[in-house]
Amino acid sequence: MNKDVIRQVVVVLALVVVLVVNGLANALPLNGLSTGEISDRFDIYFVLAGYVFSIWGVIYLALIGFAVYQALPSQRENPRLRAMGYPFALSCLANSVWIFLWHYLVFPLTLVAMLVLLGTLIFIYLRLEIGCGRVSAAETWLARVPFSLYLGWITVATIANVTQLLYYLGWGGWGIAPEVWAVIMLVVGSAVAGLVALTRGDVAYMLVIVWAFVGIAVKHAGTPLVSATAWAMAGVAVVMLAAGFVLARRGRLLFARP
Repeated sequence: MNKDVIRQVVVVLALVVVLVVNGLANALPLNGLSTGEISDRFDIYFVLAGYVFSIWGVIYLALIGFAVYQALPSQRENPRLRAMGYPFALSCLANSVWIFLWHYLVFPLTLVAMLVLLGTLIFIYLRLEIGCGRVSAAETWLARVPFSLYLGWITVATIANVTQLLYYLGWGGWGIAPEVWAVIMLVVGSAVAGLVALTRGDVAYMLVIVWAFVGIAVKHAGTPLVSATAWAMAGVAVVMLAAGFVLARRGRLLFARP
């Protein structure tokens, strides 16, 4: 069998595996615990309102579209899709492993799996050259947008995972109040988002960040410092989104090329 066909099949099978694992995680649930029940054990402020996690449905639908698109005979020799096929399979493995580690309460190793997932998505993002040049409308919507959404969400999830692990390990925060640490994490997330906005002009990525920050603001409405900061960072993200969009239209992004 042609090696490109093998790669296309591996991508489809990897996505099927991660969809099944994530579905069973809460349907069974794994270890008798739902993902949300475990998350509720952590008394931290970098936590999102429950409705925000519905974005997984959007991400997985987008990834299904990607899997179908990359499997088309016409995309068999697409150099960008060739470069990110097996890294995508690795990202699916990391996602699935994270689910098992989380449900079986092996929290230190969840961060390892999350960092592998984040690293592979960054690699894919770069290989797809998002924000660096023009491709067909089909590739934009069925390859670039799915991974912009996915990377945006995993950016937030990584920060949350770090915060949860530190809480689990009993880290005292160097005497700094948890609310203040939440503010610091929000600012860090906003800075990362700003870098993406101003260098890539990535609207989809930024919309995910705004969605997440609003979710934090809603979740912690009773904690003014955290809620106000989350609303403020969501506003900053909207401004940066608009600025990145304008720069992209004018071809003035740092990594832009015709």
